[in-house]
Amino acid sequence: MHRTAVYPGTFDPLTLGHFDLLRRSAALFDRLFVVVAGVSHKATGMFDLKTRMAMIQESVAEANIPNVEVDSLDCLLVEYCCRRKIGVIVRGLRVYSDFEYEFQMALTNRKLAPAIETLFMMPNESYSYVTASTVREISRYGGDTSVFVPKSVHKHIEAYMRSHAAHVVKA
Repeated sequence: MHRTAVYPGTFDPLTLGHFDLLRRSAALFDRLFVVVAGVSHKATGMFDLKTRMAMIQESVAEANIPNVEVDSLDCLLVEYCCRRKIGVIVRGLRVYSDFEYEFQMALTNRKLAPAIETLFMMPNESYSYVTASTVREISRYGGDTSVFVPKSVHKHIEAYMRSHAAHVVKA
């Protein structure tokens, strides 16, 4: 049986916590689609959709994870899953406060598409405090993000910061 899952998110930017879940999910499934949401209810991001997708693709290539495909998401997640015949949605839970939102989304998705299951995974505890918004904030103040993101992502952050140097907040 061909097992396929989707790992959705905004990934702005991809953190080591995200990458930990991506790597472990890829080991559980024959095929993993990492889908990047173009728009979000979250605060204004750092990178456009194309750059976020490229960062994920570069990180996956560096780690040699061949069964991962990166795609964009411009519809309801369950619609995407139905079109691609994906039966599992992978979601990360870092801290207890993530649970309420993720639980609500899982129940909503189940109501819309009962055949699709949601699998909750926790990142390695050494990454449980890392969030993309924290990485963006550290970047905004010119801090070192290399311990929070994959190497290829860090290169993109450095390039972004060089091109936006006038907007970096000096402490």
